[in-house]
Amino acid sequence: MLLTQTDEDHTLSTKQITDRMMEQHHILVHRTTVPKDIDLLRAAGFEIIGERKRAWEYYLADRKFSVPELKLLIDAVQSSKFITEKKSESLIEKLISLTSETNADKLKRSVHITGRVKSENEKGYYIVDAINDAINTGVKISFYYSELNGKKKEVLRNDGKPYTVSPFDLIWDGDYYYLTGYCDEREAVRTYRVDRIKKQPELLTEKAVKKPKGYDVSKYTTEVFRMFSTDEAVDVTLLCDNCCMNAVVDKFGMKIKTRSVGEEQFRITVKVCAGPTFYRWVFGAGGKIVIESPIETRNEYREMLQKALNQL
Repeated sequence: MLLTQTDEDHTLSTKQITDRMMEQHHILVHRTTVPKDIDLLRAAGFEIIGERKRAWEYYLADRKFSVPELKLLIDAVQSSKFITEKKSESLIEKLISLTSETNADKLKRSVHITGRVKSENEKGYYIVDAINDAINTGVKISFYYSELNGKKKEVLRNDGKPYTVSPFDLIWDGDYYYLTGYCDEREAVRTYRVDRIKKQPELLTEKAVKKPKGYDVSKYTTEVFRMFSTDEAVDVTLLCDNCCMNAVVDKFGMKIKTRSVGEEQFRITVKVCAGPTFYRWVFGAGGKIVIESPIETRNEYREMLQKALNQL
């Protein structure tokens, strides 16, 4: 009752508690019993505040999460494309239950899920759980990996055969969950989008291979650029207009080293997998970010742009 019906702005008096215990739970409680029960709850670790007005009034102060914290968590669940609409609604209901009914009503008014782009893979939770178990126990996993064809039909990669992977890390990047690990079939570290794993992975008895020397998950997420390239990372030098600084910091972080070039531009050197996803990011700057080197990357970007122009 104190958890769901009280907070700093909404207290319950002794009489209100005894009345509600009878109305809601059909339990007869004497008014002298309430302070003793409150003391027991306090001894159990609950921070219950009592205020003497015309009568004693109580509220529960020690919330696991404040309303702003719950709002942040709800927004994260809402915006995640990895979490299905059904699971989002379930999670949000659980989060809202952690506060009082009055605050819950305020949070519910700001919940809008319908119409957002969400994953259709209801098994996502169980897939993540299985991968996490494999990482903790140090074993390989086997799974089928899918993609959509031109008719929006799901087809299996790897000629319909499962991949065998030593899982290293689960990474939340952008809107999706990704698995990094050593792929036996490709004999290299690869990245897989978790929502494209067809069903719950099978945990094998074979021990997982160890992470290669120099493997750094935080560095790896930057190098592969949105987790979606299998090419080797290369050092790329970019010449950027000053107005692109926010975009550069958003992508590579505040620690990225920049060098001023005149009054209007700056230069950076970053390690990325120079694939289509990286080129889309460069193109999105509308010519305000220029690839200076290496020449192979410049040429590949030029060829991609030329192919696009040839379609017009």
